[in-house]
Amino acid sequence: MSEPSFPQPTLADLVATLNVEQTDERHFAATQLDNPHHHIVGGHIAGQALMAASRTAPGRVPHSMHAYYLRAGDASRPVDLQVEVARDGGTLSTRQVTARQDGHVLLEMLSSFTTAVEAPEHQLPMPDVPEPDSVQPVQAQLAAYADELGGYWVQPHPFNQRYIDPPPRAALDLGEPSPRIRLWWKPCEAVPVDAALHSALLTYLTGTKMVETAVAMRGATQASAFNALIDHALWFQRPVDLSDWVLSDQVSPSGVAGRGLGSATMYNRAGQLVCVATQELYFGRGRQ
Repeated sequence: MSEPSFPQPTLADLVATLNVEQTDERHFAATQLDNPHHHIVGGHIAGQALMAASRTAPGRVPHSMHAYYLRAGDASRPVDLQVEVARDGGTLSTRQVTARQDGHVLLEMLSSFTTAVEAPEHQLPMPDVPEPDSVQPVQAQLAAYADELGGYWVQPHPFNQRYIDPPPRAALDLGEPSPRIRLWWKPCEAVPVDAALHSALLTYLTGTKMVETAVAMRGATQASAFNALIDHALWFQRPVDLSDWVLSDQVSPSGVAGRGLGSATMYNRAGQLVCVATQELYFGRGRQ
């Protein structure tokens, strides 16, 4: 079998590059995950920016981030992340992160961090779905497409994934776009216990998987349709524990003017809400 057209990084490489190198008080060097097209992955650089900001807010955990992707960069070279302290309050800390390469701004992010607060809680219940152990791994679910795109659909992935609804490639053959995609996911191996790292890994996951519903509504898959992230927002309701499965309930509420909106609600195995995420994609002028 030939090499996949769009090779996935290993989990070890993903974790290593999310742990950005601090070069001085306010700057971090972010090594990218290079690929044949030298394309910087939006969810990856957003996760790196979140990690850089978190290192300047010790003792606090991420509770939200809002990123705008301004231009493409070159994944064969590192990116400079500059962190500005916008505010440190009694409970909340806010950071502004600017990602630059060759003096050009690639990303602007505001992120916020919090201490623990005792207060009343409420949430919508988790959807009633099968347990992850009763669902086949995605490689088995897409075995019929193993020869496509150099094995793209069944290649190793940094996250184990088990789709409750048909995976996008299988749904394409059903002839009807799926407005909702629910899947269980977790890293394929154990990762260090670090609340910021787990939030950054979740950020990466949303940047690569949440696009699926918006693309599917156009009768395509991620591998066949041009798409680029425009903006990305996450609200971490509680620290996510990636030693166990996480349920992602994904929908695309809208697609207009060459853009597609995606949303995901994520729960842990205990049914607690851990994250709400939104993002918007750009598909181009009439491009598929």
